[in-house]
Amino acid sequence: MSDHSKSGLSYAQAGVNISAGDALISKLRLLTTQTHRPGADTGLGGFGGVFDLKAAGFNDPILVSGTDGVGTKLKIAVESGQVDRVGIDLVAMCVNDILAQGAEPLFFLDYFACGHLNPDQAANVIAGIAKGCAEAGCALIGGETAEMPGMYSGDDFDLAGFVVGAAERDGLIPRKDTMRADDTLIALGSSGLHSNGFSLIRAAVERAGLSLEDMAPFAPEETLAQALLTPTRIYVKALLPLAQSGNIKGMAHITGGGLIENPPRMLPKHLTAELDDTSWEWPLVFQWLADVGKISDYEMRRTFNCGIGMLCVVSKDNTSEIIDALKEAGENAWVAGALVDTQE
Repeated sequence: MSDHSKSGLSYAQAGVNISAGDALISKLRLLTTQTHRPGADTGLGGFGGVFDLKAAGFNDPILVSGTDGVGTKLKIAVESGQVDRVGIDLVAMCVNDILAQGAEPLFFLDYFACGHLNPDQAANVIAGIAKGCAEAGCALIGGETAEMPGMYSGDDFDLAGFVVGAAERDGLIPRKDTMRADDTLIALGSSGLHSNGFSLIRAAVERAGLSLEDMAPFAPEETLAQALLTPTRIYVKALLPLAQSGNIKGMAHITGGGLIENPPRMLPKHLTAELDDTSWEWPLVFQWLADVGKISDYEMRRTFNCGIGMLCVVSKDNTSEIIDALKEAGENAWVAGALVDTQE
């Protein structure tokens, strides 16, 4: 009989450390418990996450799901060693999308892939995911950590997020059949770049000859890395009650495609969103990018949110009331334009 103890390979010798994965799970148990909500069992260790829609209070629910990542914003997080906030981005990009359908985020799962698992790095990332879930009111009920030597180098990692939400059948939006010319467009301010266009952003930073440790020209109290890594804003707690009350006819989450391609997704073909460019000023980060990168106005609007993270369609009669409610909820909200008939 051959001696396999001398000649046989182990998974650890191949580059995968199962013990590190076990150590990470022990770090995550408390984080998932902190995201508990009615309907969720946040215990880890099973083969699937469980959620009880009846316990969550739904009568006739329609499930709404979404998935997204953080893109090359991760490169800045890894290069600067500041990985704790990209988890919030991951949640925000997913929950804001299903919010635009009128759905309440219920539970979230993450996928974390790396070359060699560093439990502390992964725990910092997932702590950000848990923080984002708590802010969105959804439970972090599971995920997957994949250690794949040869696929990723050094401290590089990748993230994907998956959210499931629900709305009552009669509460889904957009309600295109109720939209009319002269309906108001209400804008909610973004927290900054959010999580789109970072390949273009990194090219602009390189053209400017700056390092991530330099102070940000547009935010002199922060390093460039800190300013660029400002997390994506989560709009759930401010907008969900208004959507559920029927006061919002449509929402557009301003992500990839910017202000050019996203608003039409919530509108019927006979209406278009006419933005009033004088209603807001672009935050300094966007002005700086346009200047240093010599990026055209059209390219900026097609790539970035330019200061508007979410755009809502409401009845003209309800405008003041809704803006007051959004401001009371802590949002920077303003009238940004109106719907107009499409010109043939």
